[in-house]
Amino acid sequence: MHLLDANVFITAKNTYYGTDFAPGFWEWIAAEYATCDLRSVVAVREELLAQEDELSDWARQLPSEFWLEETAADVAALRELAGWAMAGEARFRQEARTDFLASADYRLLAQALAGAHTVVTHEVAQPEGKKKIKIPDVCNAFGVELRELFELFRELGLHLLRA
Repeated sequence: MHLLDANVFITAKNTYYGTDFAPGFWEWIAAEYATCDLRSVVAVREELLAQEDELSDWARQLPSEFWLEETAADVAALRELAGWAMAGEARFRQEARTDFLASADYRLLAQALAGAHTVVTHEVAQPEGKKKIKIPDVCNAFGVELRELFELFRELGLHLLRA
């Protein structure tokens, strides 16, 4: 299963797949997510809904099964990630640790780790970064598979057609 980070949706809406001129992209996700094994997590949904815009309107309309709920199995992964962020990776500033543990990224990564899912994001690794804990760096530390959105679309054979 591929778990989509919030920045996949936000970047698409704000740039190359605006809801006003590329509705087919949004319709495709809504119609084909199960076939392509695309999902996200409830924490990402909550982040999107907080914006109160066309993206939050779209997110509200997705079926509930698109948004993975946390389970008891995710608790161990949440603990493992928290331990890594707080103690195991001393390079991060305290603010970066606090922000990470309060973020949807933390929940997304825990569910990916617990379920052996692939994370899809636009974030780029910053192995020497101190100010923010980046998704690719966590994936690398825990052996979680990672994909960039367009790489995944090519793997899935997605073709957006002209109207």
